[in-house]
This record gives sequence, C-alpha cells and structure tokens, in this order.
Amino acid sequence: MEPKIIDLPEIVLAGFSFYGDPFRLSGGWTEENEIGRLWSRFMAYLQNHPDRLPPLRDDCVSYEVHIQHPESAERGEYEVFVGMEILRLESLAVELSVKLLPARQYAVFTLSGTQITSDWEQNLVGEWFARSGRRADEGFGFERYDRRFKGLDRVEESEIEVYVPLLPETPPAPPAP
Repeated sequence: MEPKIIDLPEIVLAGFSFYGDPFRLSGGWTEENEIGRLWSRFMAYLQNHPDRLPPLRDDCVSYEVHIQHPESAERGEYEVFVGMEILRLESLAVELSVKLLPARQYAVFTLSGTQITSDWEQNLVGEWFARSGRRADEGFGFERYDRRFKGLDRVEESEIEVYVPLLPETPPAPPAP
C-alpha cells in the first residue's frame, strides 16, 4: 500500500484524553477497552453539551491521536486523545483538553474494511517505511474519521485515514574529497 505524502498546516483539536494501557480491559477494536470508552465519553459529552465546543472546521470529522511518552515502550502505556478540529482556540470548557498537531509532512494511509481492524501498523505502515527509506517521527500519529467510517458494527463498509508524521529527508552526504 502506497500512502499519499502531504504537507499539513497546524491542526487545533479539542476533546478528551486518556493515559495508560488502553487494552488493559479488552484488546482489539471494541467499545469495551479504554479507547472505546474514551470515544463513548466524548460522544456523550458532545450530545449533552453541544454549546461547549468552539466552532468546528467540520462536524463530521473526528480524530484519534496516539502519543508516545518516554516511558511508553517500557510500560506499555501511552496517551490517546479523541477530538474534533476547532477553527480557533477560544474560551474552552474546563472538561476539554486541547492538542496542537504540528504543521509538517505526513504519510497518509487509507485503510478499508478489515484492514482497519488488522495489525495495519506493523503490516502495512511498517512495511512501507522499510521499503521507502523514509523515517517516521515516533512521537505520535493519528487517525482521521469522516463520513466514510460507518462504525464498528459496519467496519467492512468503512474507510479511515492514518497519518504518520515524517522526519525530514536527509540529503545524501557529499562525496569524500
């Protein structure tokens, strides 16, 4: 699978965050693990308090950001943030957190159907990086959900986009004199 390589401006997100082992309660793509529970909390918040979110860029697009911390590899714990893109950072309800996704170049992988629930990070993304010679910024990555995602109960009919931030390409070293 070949990704699109794109440059994105900074993206400002507002939403909810979790830190820990998101699969402690249940593995895989399920509403029973901490990621599923985080999404449920966020969607309930949106439904119950639609006036507490600043103006959105697109109310049909949401994001799931995975953030590695220095202890993540050792402890198996990391941060997961779910939210929506806001047009501007202004008065924000205290329950909400903000993430600024940096302007940079990203490899964008479109996953369809059962690819979404597969081990795509290793099988699709990892293989492409091994072949391409490009390097990922290991600090974070995110998934973008829009109208093409039909829900966990209809994942076979769905598509999502996975964004992997790229480290700048290093130019080849000049020949030795």
